[in-house]
Amino acid sequence: MTTPPAFMPPIPVVSIHPVTLPAAERGDDLQVRISAPATGDQLPVIVFSHGFSLSASDYAPLVDFWAAHGFAVIQPTHLDSQTLALTPEDPRTPQIWRSRIEDLRHILDDLDHIETALPGLKGRLDRSRIVAAGHSWGGTTVSALLGARVLGADGGPGEDLSDSRVRAGVLLSTPGVGGAELAPFAAELFPFMKNPSFADMTTPALFIAGDHDQSPLTTRGPEWFTEAYRLSPSPKNLLTLFGAEHSLGGVHGFHQISTTDESPERVAVIQHLTLAYLRSALYPEDTSWTDARAAFDGQVGPLGHIDSK
Repeated sequence: MTTPPAFMPPIPVVSIHPVTLPAAERGDDLQVRISAPATGDQLPVIVFSHGFSLSASDYAPLVDFWAAHGFAVIQPTHLDSQTLALTPEDPRTPQIWRSRIEDLRHILDDLDHIETALPGLKGRLDRSRIVAAGHSWGGTTVSALLGARVLGADGGPGEDLSDSRVRAGVLLSTPGVGGAELAPFAAELFPFMKNPSFADMTTPALFIAGDHDQSPLTTRGPEWFTEAYRLSPSPKNLLTLFGAEHSLGGVHGFHQISTTDESPERVAVIQHLTLAYLRSALYPEDTSWTDARAAFDGQVGPLGHIDSK
C-alpha cells in the first residue's frame, strides 16, 4: 500500500499493557503499551514519549485516536514515571534524559517482540513508516531522535543521537533553550536542559504550543515552547493554540487534576491536525495536511494559527 485510505470512521482499537522488553542495562525492564487498529495491514508506527512522571497509561485522547485511524502506537514507561518511584539518590537519575532516548531506540530495535506481544499484530507493521511523538519532556526526548543535541561544556556539539528510522515527529509543549533563564531548581534537576541545540534537528516535525503556557522551569514566557521550531532547520510546522496551557486542553487525559485548561474542542483540533500531518509526512502524495490546514486557517473564531518554514 503506497497511500493510506481516505479518512474513515474510527476502527475498533486493541491494546495490551504491560508488555515487558528485557533491558538489563537499564536496571528495570522496559514496560510498554501497544495499541493498534483491530483490522488493516501495513500499519505505520508511532512511538510516543510521555511527560515527566507520567507513564504508558496516559495520553489516551491521542493514542486511542491515532490507533483508531490506522496507526500502531507504542508507549514506553520511562524511568522518571511516578509508577517506578525512583529516588533522586538513585544513580540512574542524572542520566534519565539519556535513558529516555534509549527507551525509544530499544522499542525500534525490538519490533519483532512487539509484533508478537499483541495478538493479531504480527506481520501488520510497516517498518518503513515510523514517526515519534512526545509531550513536554517527551518532546525533548523525541527531539534527540530528530537530530537535536545537548551541547558539551565547551559549547561544542554533543553526541548525535538521531535515528534515521524516524521519518517525522510531533512535539507537544516542548521546552526550548535553557541558558541563564533556566530556573535554578530546573538547572539542578535537569542539567541537560541548560544547553540544548536544535540546529541539527533536520527531520520534519510539527510542533504544538500553547500561548498561555507559562512554565516554572524558566523565566521566559510561552514563547519558550516555540524555540525548538524557530531554531531548527526546515521543514517544520508550528501550531500555536490560543489560550492553551501546558496540557493543551488535556492531551494526557481528560478529567485529570494536572489538566489546567481542559478543552475537548482543543484536544479534537490536536487529534485531527496531528493525524493529517503524519499521514502527509509518511505518504507525500496524501493531501490531508494541506486540506486540514486550509480548513483550520479558514475557520470563524480561530482556535490558533499555523506557521511553516
